[in-house]
This record gives sequence, structure tokens and C-alpha cells, in this order.
Amino acid sequence: MTDRLVLTAGLAAAVMVAFGSWGIPYLRALHVQQRIRAEAPSQHQGKAGTPTMGGLLLVPSVVVATVLAAPQISWDLLLPLGAMLAYGTVGAIDDALALRHDRNLGLRGRERLAVQFALAAAVAFLVLRFAGRPDWVLPLVGAVAPGVYAVFVVLYLVSFTNAVNLTDGLDGLAAGTVALAAGAYAVVTAAAGRGEIAILCAALAGACAGFLWFNAHPAAVFMGDVGSNALGAALAAIAIVTQTEGLLLIVGAVFVLEAVSVLVQVAYFKGTGGRRIFRMSPLHHHFELSGWSETQIVTRFWLVGTAAALVGVALVY
Repeated sequence: MTDRLVLTAGLAAAVMVAFGSWGIPYLRALHVQQRIRAEAPSQHQGKAGTPTMGGLLLVPSVVVATVLAAPQISWDLLLPLGAMLAYGTVGAIDDALALRHDRNLGLRGRERLAVQFALAAAVAFLVLRFAGRPDWVLPLVGAVAPGVYAVFVVLYLVSFTNAVNLTDGLDGLAAGTVALAAGAYAVVTAAAGRGEIAILCAALAGACAGFLWFNAHPAAVFMGDVGSNALGAALAAIAIVTQTEGLLLIVGAVFVLEAVSVLVQVAYFKGTGGRRIFRMSPLHHHFELSGWSETQIVTRFWLVGTAAALVGVALVY
């Protein structure tokens, strides 16, 4: 199984590099270029004009490698793939609207969340309908009623997808941390005998590694919401079908920290009438404004992601 996982990761990386070599100049020719928010750190203004929506190249790389390498196409495999494609589509619409209106934001926040919650409800329905589990278990809680678990799935999927989206703010940050989390899950699911899921995880890790070839600082392309939403949904759906939702919160500690930093900042800002805990959220922006270089932040967050992945694997073993 180890050989197949390595080959799958290598295949996904190779496909991504091939797609990137062809697709990035095409994105540039179509003027699919990043807009920078006015409130972003000043050093980000130099990133304006970089091709974006690289997720259109990243997601197909995952699908191609998975379909070619998976020992079987099971329901447990189709659900994460479907979630990845569905949430990636929402992200693509968001990116396209932003480009059309020449601004950094596409869909309004409420519109985006409404669609994400609707998709998550569909995933929850499919899980309840086809998972065939004798009971429904929540991390740290235990067995619960199916309806309670369905609500948990909806909140979990939307929250984790947006956590990965928030992490996608520096060159290589999201791609590298997703590669680490997916690699850890490839090990865990392979050990649990979930070969087809392990293949998907290896494909995710490999495709993200291939994307880093172009996305490492200074980035030649950004993944956009189409990429970050797709990757976040894929990881969350993998955790759901393997009943390891709690484990992903450990393995994906970087995403959790980024999301929590935003929630804490907003709550503290509103509760104190305008005071802040962080210089800016998500957390990586706080360190930017504290004087860390972009490569320092990304490298150190990768190190945290590596430690989290190792802890997650160690807990399973």
C-alpha cells in the first residue's frame, strides 16, 4: 500500500506541474489576476496582478490521480470528491464575480454561507442515508441521535472549509499545510484499511506539493477560493466518512488556529468597542505586522503543521 500511496502522490504532483505549466500562462492571458484588499498589509500590494484561480488546475489534478490509482470507486470515496468539486464550484463563482466586478470580494458573505450550508446539508443527508453506521458518534461526546449528528456535519463542514480559506493568505501557506494534513491522513487511513480514502489523501498531498512549485514565494499563481474551498471541503468530508472528525482538528491545527484568531478578534472587537487582540486577523497577518517576513511565517506555520500531523498519527498508532 505504501508504494501505491507514493506513486499516487507523485502522479498527482506531476499532473499538477503539467497543468500548471500550461494553465498559468493561459490564466495570465485571460487576465485572471488577483485583486488586493485595501486593508491588507502594505507588502501585499505587490502581489496585485498575479494569476489566480489556480484551484482550477489543482482540483483536476487530485481527481485524475485519484481515479487512476484508487483500487475501487466506493461511496466513501465519491462523497469527499463530490464535496471537493461542489465547494470548489462555489469558490470558482466567488472568484469569477470578484474578477468581473474588479474587486477582491465576489459573493456577499451571507450568499456564500447560504450556499455552503445548503451543500453541507446535502452532505449530511447523504451520510445519514448511505453511511450504514450502527450509531452516530461525536468527538468527546459519544453516541448521539442522527439528527444531532447531521447538524454537527453541517457546522463542521462549513467551518473547516472556511478555516482553510482563511489560511490561504500567504504564498505557499495553504498548499503546504493541506499537503501535511493530507499526508498524515493518508498514513492513518491506510493503516485503518481504507485504501481508497488513503489514495485520495495521497493525491491531495501530491497535488498540493505540485502546486507549491508555482505557489512558493514569490508566487506565480494563487489557488483562489476555488482551490481553498475545495481543499477544505475535501479534508472535512474525509474526516466525516472515516469518523475521525476530532483527529482532523489536531492534524489541521494551523487551520483551527487561523479560524479561532478571527473569531476571537471579532468577539473582542465588538465586546470592547473597538479594541483588538491581534494586530490583524487571521493570525498570519498578525505576525506580518509584527515584523516577520512572509517566508518566516510560512516556514514556521509549516513546522507547526508538521508537528500537528505527527501528533495526530502518533495518537492513532
